[in-house]
Amino acid sequence: MPPPTTRADALLHRLEWRVVRQLDGRVQGAYRTARRGSGLDFAGLRAYVEGDDARHIDWNVTARLDEPQVREFSEDRELTSWLVLDRSASMSVGGPGRGKQDVLGELALVLARLLGRSGNRVGAVLYGAGAARIVPPGTGRRQALRIGHELTRTSPDAGSTPPGRTTDLAAMLSAVAGLARRNLVVVVSDFIGTGDWERPLMQLAHRNEVVALRVVDAADDALPEVGLVVVEDAETGEQVLIDSGDPWFRARFREGVDEREAGLGAGMRRAGVPLHRVDTAHDLMTTLVDVVAQTRGPVRGGVR
Repeated sequence: MPPPTTRADALLHRLEWRVVRQLDGRVQGAYRTARRGSGLDFAGLRAYVEGDDARHIDWNVTARLDEPQVREFSEDRELTSWLVLDRSASMSVGGPGRGKQDVLGELALVLARLLGRSGNRVGAVLYGAGAARIVPPGTGRRQALRIGHELTRTSPDAGSTPPGRTTDLAAMLSAVAGLARRNLVVVVSDFIGTGDWERPLMQLAHRNEVVALRVVDAADDALPEVGLVVVEDAETGEQVLIDSGDPWFRARFREGVDEREAGLGAGMRRAGVPLHRVDTAHDLMTTLVDVVAQTRGPVRGGVR
C-alpha cells in the first residue's frame, strides 16, 4: 500500500483537476453485460419460450403480432478493466519530464481513476524484463495510487528488458490473457519490439474489449542530420556508427519506419482493436477526449 503522500499522489491530484474533471462528462460510468437480465434498461423483444416469466410478456405487442412477445432488459454489473503498461527500455525515450514513460504514468493514473469509479474495478499488468508485475483489481482513488506507486518503484532502465533482448510484445499481451475474461483491456505501449504479437492480440480481443494506446515521441521516427553519430538501440543496447546525412541511409531509415507503421496498423485492424496515437508533444486531455470520441464499446458505456 502506498504511503499517505507520494509522488504518484501529487501527480494524481494535479491530473484530477486538469484532466479527470474535464473527462467526467464524456466517459460514462454505466456498463452493461452482453447477457440479458432483469435490470432497469429495456433491451428489446423476443418470442416467448416455455419457462419465461409471464410477468415480462408485452401484451400490447403480443396482441398485434398474435404471438407472445417477452420484454428483455440489460443487466447491470460491475466492470473489471486491466491496464497493460509497457515498461520496456524504449519507453525511456523522450525529453526530461515529458518522455514516453512520463506520458505512460499520466495515462495510467487518469485511466485507473476514471475506470475505477462507481464500484468498477481496475487492475494493471506492468510488463518488463520478460516478466510481469500484477496489481490485482481494486476500486477508487486508492487503487489508482497503488498502480502509480508500482510505476514509480521501477523505471524502464531498472526493471525492463536486459541488454541484447528486445521487448517480446507477444509475451506482454499473453501476460494479461490469463487474467482477463469479458473485461476491458487497455494496452499502453509504443509497440516497439519483437514477437508474433498478432495472434495473442486476436485471442485477447476475442474474449475482451481491447483498446490500444500507442505512446509515441518525435525521437522514435526522426533522424536529425548531425553528421557521424553513434546510435544505440534503446531495447538491445547495441551501438553502431552512422552518417546521419547519408541519403541512402536516411531513405532506408524512412522505409523502416513506414514499414513498421503499416505492419502495426494492419495487425490491429485484423484483430479488430482500435489503435490510438498518444503523442508526447500533445496535450493529454485533448488526446483522451479524441480517444473517447472514437472508441466504441466499454469506454463509451457498453460491453459487446
